[in-house]
Amino acid sequence: MKKIGFLSFGHWTPSSQSQTRSASDALLQSIDLAVAAEELGADGAYFRVHHFARQLASPFPLLAAVGAKTSRIEIGTAVIDMRYENPLYMAEDAGAADIIAGGRLQLGISRGSPEQVIDGWRHFGYVPGEGETDSQMARRHAEVLLDVLRGEGFAQPNPRPMFPNPPGLLRIEPHSEGLRERIWWGASSNATAVWAAKLGMNLQSSTLKDDETGLPFHIQQADQIRVFREAWKAAGHQREPRVSVSRSIFALVDDRDRAYFGYGNENEDKIGFIDEKTRAIFGRSYAAEPDKLIEQLAKDEAIAEADTLLLTVPNQLGVDYNAHVIEAILTHIAPALGWR
Repeated sequence: MKKIGFLSFGHWTPSSQSQTRSASDALLQSIDLAVAAEELGADGAYFRVHHFARQLASPFPLLAAVGAKTSRIEIGTAVIDMRYENPLYMAEDAGAADIIAGGRLQLGISRGSPEQVIDGWRHFGYVPGEGETDSQMARRHAEVLLDVLRGEGFAQPNPRPMFPNPPGLLRIEPHSEGLRERIWWGASSNATAVWAAKLGMNLQSSTLKDDETGLPFHIQQADQIRVFREAWKAAGHQREPRVSVSRSIFALVDDRDRAYFGYGNENEDKIGFIDEKTRAIFGRSYAAEPDKLIEQLAKDEAIAEADTLLLTVPNQLGVDYNAHVIEAILTHIAPALGWR
C-alpha cells in the first residue's frame, strides 16, 4: 500500500487560457480540489509555497480551511521556505491549523528553491548571521521550530500577568500533540537528507535533486532515500520515518488527456543549474496509456522506495480536470502496481 496525494503549486494568471485567474481562484479551488480528492479516496492534499509570485504563498489560512472542510485526508506543504519564517509564530500557526484539522497536518519545510526576487527573505526581515549562509539560516530556523514544537516551556512568566498562568515556564500555544513527528524536510542532496534524519524529520524528495553521481534521476533519488533511512536508524529514533516523492504522472484515458499531455516530449531526465554552483537533475514526467504507464512506473526505483507519492497537478486546468487526473491514477494505475 502507498499513500497517494496531490501537490499543487497554486499558479494563477489573468490569461483567458487559465481557469485560475486570480489569487481568490487559486485559494478557493485548492480547497475544492482537496474536498474532491478526499471523496475520490486520495490520501493527501499538499501545497507548494512561493513568495513574490502568482502562486500560493502564506499556507496556514489555506491549510486551516482545508482542514475544516475535510475529515480524513492528510493536509500538507511541500515545501515552506524556512528562510522567510519566524519559527515561533510559525509554531503558533501550525498548531492552530493542526488542531482545526484534527491532527492531520504534514508540514514540509526546507531551504526553498530560487525565488522570484533577489534575497527575498531580507524583505521579510531575516538576514543570515555573520559567516552564515541563507541555507544555514533556514536550517537554524528549522531547528528552533522543531524545538518549540516539543511543547516544553521555555519563557519566563510575568509575575503580574493579565490572565492566570499555569505553573512553570510557558510554551507556545496552541500546542498540538504529535505535530513534531509530522514535520518533513525537503532535501535536494544526500547530505541534507542525512541531516534531516538525525533531527527526526521525515523526508520529502521532489522532482529535482543535486546531480551527485550522474545516474538517472530515479536511481539517485532511491539512493538518497536509502541513505536517509540508514541515518535514521543510526540516530536511534523509535518510530519509522515517512518518505514522499513527487512526480508528474498522467494516464491518457480520454481525448482531453491526449490533447494536454499526449505529446510525449518530457519523458527524459534533464540537467540544469538551480544556482551558479549547483548542478541539478530534473526527473522526467510520465504520460501514457494506462498499460504503458504501469510498465514505466514499475521501473521507477524511488517510487518503490517511498511510502507516499505526490502527484503534481496542473491546477490552472481547473478542479474538475485535476480531480479526473487523480481519479485516473487511483483507478487505472494504483491497483495494478500494488499501491491499492
